[in-house]
Amino acid sequence: MGELVFPITESYVDDVVLVDDESILAAKRALWQAFRIAAEPAASVGIAALLAGAYKPAPGEHVTVVISGANMSPSQLG
Repeated sequence: MGELVFPITESYVDDVVLVDDESILAAKRALWQAFRIAAEPAASVGIAALLAGAYKPAPGEHVTVVISGANMSPSQLG
């Protein structure tokens, strides 16, 4: 943990959930197949948490997931 990131995380993160690797890869595939979004596995974690039910938004809650693909190569799209 870094000197910059940890205090920010401590201030803004309310909860942490876990998802397994299979769920993360399934989310990555779902993003590609449904939307042609080439997300790296780490960027698919938020979607995986939603799809796997590890995070269930409260009624009326707005959820935002930041997705990036900077560490992807075309061979990983699968």
